[in-house]
Amino acid sequence: MIKFSHTLFALPFALYAAFLAAGGWPSPATLGKILLAMVGARSAAMAHNRLADRQIDAANPRTAARALPSGALSVGFVHAFLAASVALFVVAAASLNRLTFLLSPVALALLFLYSYTKRFTALSHFVLGLCLALAPVGAWIAVRGSVELLPILLGLAVLFWTAGFDVIYSLQDEDFDRSAGLRSIPARLGATRALVVSALLHVAMVGLLGAIWRFSGGGAIFLAGIGATVAALVYQHAIVRPGDLSRVDAAFFTANGFVSVTLCVCGIAQVLARRTP
Repeated sequence: MIKFSHTLFALPFALYAAFLAAGGWPSPATLGKILLAMVGARSAAMAHNRLADRQIDAANPRTAARALPSGALSVGFVHAFLAASVALFVVAAASLNRLTFLLSPVALALLFLYSYTKRFTALSHFVLGLCLALAPVGAWIAVRGSVELLPILLGLAVLFWTAGFDVIYSLQDEDFDRSAGLRSIPARLGATRALVVSALLHVAMVGLLGAIWRFSGGGAIFLAGIGATVAALVYQHAIVRPGDLSRVDAAFFTANGFVSVTLCVCGIAQVLARRTP
């Protein structure tokens, strides 16, 4: 029900934000609590999404084999798993600082809202992006107990990046979404224009990365990470074309996993290099 590979989208940005906020290595205790909060939030979001969409998933040939529609897991089990995940997230948030605890219900509300957005708006991709954008902002708050411009810029970069690749992923369900009355950018605009929207969102993401590079103090290591990100995004858009979705998985998992891990590694390395005499 929950794929480990999807963790590579949000978690690396949370780690990078934690190092940025600390100006070096965060305390092991703080990192551990951030990890627990991430596990709890992501597990709760995925479980709730699968519960909310179980009938839609059953009707869609692409998703009919998922755990709930196929009967591999029971609705009761997933409800229990959801409750445990919510508890883990709230307890972890409460153990970090007062602000993370106060904001935890807001984060959960947004994560749960996403499950219903395709029923009423084609902007659901942006809501998903906002959900993933919570990761770096939340990690920064976990370390510093406050919000500043830098994590907001990082969160916006994650938002546009996520919305862009989710548009590509949604191409697979363009026809089904139309027939089921669901809303998405591909279903509304068609594949060709949807890919243009996706490309523009990724251009915006690169621009925000440039702003992050500048406001975080610059550096050749992180700049190299941005360059590698541009190459991965270009590759992603080069291998997916209207009428040929055979390489969507390579675009979705491989290219985007590379982006998040590369930016995380280069970003953290740059933070640590600034501390080196």
